[in-house]
Amino acid sequence: MGHKRSLLGLLLLLLWSCLDSIGLDLVEGRCRHMEREALLAFKEGLTDPSGRLSSWIGRDCCKWAGVRCDNRTSHVIILNLRNPYPESDDSSVLKKHALGGTITPSLQYLKHLGYLDMSHNDFGGIRIPNFFGMLHNLEYLNLSFASFGGQIPSSLGNLSSLQYLDVAQYWGDTHVRDLHWLAGLSSLRHLNLGGANLSATGERWIQAINKIPSLLELNLSSCQLAHLPPTLPLLNFTSLLTIDMSANNFNSTLPNWLYNLTKLQHLDLHLNAFNGVGLIHKQLGNLCNLKILDLSNNNFHGEIKYLLGDFQGCSNTSLMWLQLSYNKFVGSLPNSLGELKNLQYFDVSNNNLTGSLPNSLATLRHLQHLDLSSNSFSGSIPESIGNLSSLRMLDLSDNIMNGTIPESFGQLLALVEVRLNSPLDLDPTYNSWSGVFTEAHLINLTRLENIILTVVSPSSLVFNVSNDWVPPFMLKEIHIENCLLGKFPAWLKSQSELTYVVLKNAGISDTIPEPWFSTQIKQLDLSNNKIEGRLPRTLVSQNLSSIDLSSNLFEGPIPLWSTDAKTLYLHDNLFSGPIPENIGELMPGLIELVISGNRLQGSIPLSLCKMKYLEILSLGSNRLLGELPDCWGQSQTFKVLDVANNSISGRIPRSICFSRGLQFLLLSKNNFHGKIPTCLQNCSGLRSLDLAENRFSGKLPPSIGPNLKILRVGSNSITGRIPPELCIMKCVHILDLSNNNFSGVIPNCVNNLTMLVIGNTCPLSINPFSKFKQQATIMTKGTKLDYRGRTLEYVNNIDLSRNNLTGRIPEEITTIAALGILNLSMNHLSGSIPDKIGNMRWLESLDLSQNQLSGRIPASLSSLTSLSYLNLSYNNLTGKIPSGNQLETLNDPSIYEGNPLLCGFPLPKCPRDSTSTGSTSAEGVSSHKKNHDDNGNKDYDKMWLAVSIITGFRVGFWGVCGSLALKKSWRHAFFGYVNQINEKILLWIELKVARYKRRHEEPNNIRY
Repeated sequence: MGHKRSLLGLLLLLLWSCLDSIGLDLVEGRCRHMEREALLAFKEGLTDPSGRLSSWIGRDCCKWAGVRCDNRTSHVIILNLRNPYPESDDSSVLKKHALGGTITPSLQYLKHLGYLDMSHNDFGGIRIPNFFGMLHNLEYLNLSFASFGGQIPSSLGNLSSLQYLDVAQYWGDTHVRDLHWLAGLSSLRHLNLGGANLSATGERWIQAINKIPSLLELNLSSCQLAHLPPTLPLLNFTSLLTIDMSANNFNSTLPNWLYNLTKLQHLDLHLNAFNGVGLIHKQLGNLCNLKILDLSNNNFHGEIKYLLGDFQGCSNTSLMWLQLSYNKFVGSLPNSLGELKNLQYFDVSNNNLTGSLPNSLATLRHLQHLDLSSNSFSGSIPESIGNLSSLRMLDLSDNIMNGTIPESFGQLLALVEVRLNSPLDLDPTYNSWSGVFTEAHLINLTRLENIILTVVSPSSLVFNVSNDWVPPFMLKEIHIENCLLGKFPAWLKSQSELTYVVLKNAGISDTIPEPWFSTQIKQLDLSNNKIEGRLPRTLVSQNLSSIDLSSNLFEGPIPLWSTDAKTLYLHDNLFSGPIPENIGELMPGLIELVISGNRLQGSIPLSLCKMKYLEILSLGSNRLLGELPDCWGQSQTFKVLDVANNSISGRIPRSICFSRGLQFLLLSKNNFHGKIPTCLQNCSGLRSLDLAENRFSGKLPPSIGPNLKILRVGSNSITGRIPPELCIMKCVHILDLSNNNFSGVIPNCVNNLTMLVIGNTCPLSINPFSKFKQQATIMTKGTKLDYRGRTLEYVNNIDLSRNNLTGRIPEEITTIAALGILNLSMNHLSGSIPDKIGNMRWLESLDLSQNQLSGRIPASLSSLTSLSYLNLSYNNLTGKIPSGNQLETLNDPSIYEGNPLLCGFPLPKCPRDSTSTGSTSAEGVSSHKKNHDDNGNKDYDKMWLAVSIITGFRVGFWGVCGSLALKKSWRHAFFGYVNQINEKILLWIELKVARYKRRHEEPNNIRY
């Protein structure tokens, strides 16, 4: 029925068209009947969810929304159906007011139409109609961002009167194979093909553009262009005022013909791969009419002074906007920067610029936006900064500046936003602000809305603002980190428009005034302070999306806050009592709940399972009891369950196996028992499984998790062999099976543990900005150390100690070159230490003690230059200890104790070290022959020892006594000397005795 109605409408339109051609069309009011019917037929094909076309009723179509008619002829000349909310931040608003559906051919009967705007609607990927090329009177056609797709029709080239053409779409929705049809648009002044795929045109696109001499504005942004000819034989589009070729694939130097466009006012080339030493030196000065120049996000390099100096050739520089960020410019800002008198926007962030800020910067009185962030500028903020009276945004973050912030900072009367932050995880030389920040710095900043001030060295910058101070501004964002506030800033009470508050590690030792919690705040971060007291018991705020009060001294129960918060961080405080039973109803939108490291008691509430968006739940290091609820698996986004270090008992609930997206299951240091569920293999995304220090029994499931990075089941009662299937864990870098009852041999397939062999990384999909940090205890270098967060990522550990493993250490283990810690102690391993153990070049800790290893210690052990801990004690090792390199520093004899047949440093020397140099090369001789040779050498050594003692005694005795007996004068002199020595010794003894007696007799002679 609808099809017949549309067909009938088209027939009627055709009839009215014939009548119109002979001048017999009817005019109803100010609207021609045929055009009214065409509009109604067009409306019938559209979807209109917000009723924008509800006024399209009645006979006078000239009064309909978006329709304008010629006052003299009553023909429809303007059809403006542009979405009324094109810039809305809320996509649902944009979609609600978007027209859609199909575009019927009836529009072609609006033959006098000169203006058509259907931009920012949603036509679901349909093609731009070919019949638009029949609207010969069109001067303005705007179809931008209306979700058209497919090939842009060449029939648009028939619109010879067209002056404005905008068919820009989202990236890649439309495409063009050939632009030859542009030659027909002889009147075109504005062309926007943004987002269309023009890659098939090669270099021909520039030839087609060059045939439009009337063109003033050209936009080819995001067109996947890669070819830009360096020269053109004839340049026709010299009238161009605007060129936007941003976000393409150009990777050459800039073409020579560009500098002949002397009328150019706006040049945007950002997000390409242009290279070379900026623009060709001295030629940029040809573009003296430039007002906007954007070269950001390219590969330009060279000294920035050359680029800025080129504008000195212009008698009157018009440049207002200069964007050079994300390039590779070097050098310092030249004083010639001050010649750009009209500059309002200057951004050179994310380059390699150095030096101090030039004094000429202060002469830019019109400058409103100054971004010098992420460079290596040094020195202090110049006092002359206060001369920038028009400055609205100042960003000096992530440099290596220092010194105090001058009081002239307070003269920036127009300042709205200031960023003086430092990258807190980098070198402490970054922006080391110091001194005192007072009211004088802020008193005149009446327009200030956003302030970010962080330093690397805590407390180097002190805020000294009186408690009763009332600021002249109304902040929306404040971020102060590592600065010293001392008390909670009372002046924040007056800031009723605050939406973003970060006072992190600010030395606040205070309580929070309860009325201060504003319902306008969206993000609140007061972490890493010493804030005490209790939080407000109840709080209703639909705006609060992120709360971080971690690492303070808050106490009392967890507050009952009703919010739409996405993240709640209360870890490392003194909260006590149970977790609220209705927390799932109060905060149903939570994505991350981290409340570990407190004193929480009771059981885990079931309402936690009702949080359908929950990804991270961290309850570790509390005093929780009971069993783990069996209600998991309802959310496919659930990634982290951390209840480690509590007193939770029972078995692992099977519902956990249905959490397909689970990445971290941390249950260590509890009282879980029973078998490890085999269904955990269903959690294919599992990256970390920590079940250590519980009471699990039975065998380890063979296919427990092929994508695991961390597997810890140590200190349980697990039996059986180590499953060879563990070798398929390509990403594992921590494997702890220690202190169990594993038996059998170590699997030979350990060389399949790819991450430990070649050291590659397997990324996690967990939010890198999350406050959740996994913690694990690792046995290394003979002691237990706690690793947390990112440091755990750098630990490469295999611990199979304290089991009943037998057999040899597999030779394949020496291929695990990236391993840092290997502990095989307290087993029943036999055989020799693998000869190629020196291949494990990153090994730092090696413990093979308390086994039954035999044979010599491989000489390659001395090649382990990273080795700082070694324990080979209580084995059956023999021979000389290797020497050299790192082994020289391992001089503790206890490393080798319990091996009675070992010798050499740091144990006693081997017997043949001083008499033989070649005997140590007998590795191919049988053990019987070696023992026989050793015994013969021992008897030979004893005989020569006896001969040496007897000979020495005879020579010494007769050398002295024989001389005295034969020569009388020597005999008298010798015994005379002995008598003198004897007399001196007796005299010294008598003097000492006399002094001792006097000292003890003097007190008796004292008179009172």
